[in-house]
Amino acid sequence: MSRPLIGITTSDRKSRLAWWFDWFAVWRHGGQPLRLSPSRARPAHLDGLIIGGGDDIQANLYDAELQLDVRVDPERDRLELALLEHFIPLATPVLGICRGAQLINVHLGGTLDPDIYTTHEGLKRRRTVLPRKTVDITEHSRLHALLGVRWCRVNSLHHQAVNRTGEGVEIVARDRDGLVQGIESRRHDFLLGVQWHPEWLIFNRPQQRLIRALVKAARAHRDG
Repeated sequence: MSRPLIGITTSDRKSRLAWWFDWFAVWRHGGQPLRLSPSRARPAHLDGLIIGGGDDIQANLYDAELQLDVRVDPERDRLELALLEHFIPLATPVLGICRGAQLINVHLGGTLDPDIYTTHEGLKRRRTVLPRKTVDITEHSRLHALLGVRWCRVNSLHHQAVNRTGEGVEIVARDRDGLVQGIESRRHDFLLGVQWHPEWLIFNRPQQRLIRALVKAARAHRDG
């Protein structure tokens, strides 16, 4: 059986090692990874889509004040918003990872907390690819069904987070500090985002179930 084609968005400057983790996460579960970045041609067809992690999202896209000390990628913002505009109406399964979860929320009309460390006093700084943060999952949510757990330990590489949710978006996971860690759309079969990076947690069964579920949904979408 041929592999479903899964587009994975990245910046043009993403390291080879980071892309390898993206590639392997999809390939090991039966998908055909395709790297999408501003300098690459955009495909007319995808069976599934991952909006990946990376730089901050432009503040003007969600009516926030410009942050001068952050790195943004306007061309990537435009690419990913165009991909969501095209593929969501086609019911293409979409998973947002870290920045990707935030971008899905912005695309659907939501806002972000531009810097969690300035808006949440006393928040402990955690920036690690290792699973050092505890996240509670809302029972009976799609994310809960896919992960198969009520809580999990995850990595943390973000300083922004979902603030006001977009149209049809439901918060389905928070960390123990109360920050949003997972969202999903009530209006789509598979449109969800997580604030952590499951692709780096290659030995973590719940996180691999999430990637496997995307590939499975992409195959069903293709064959349906």
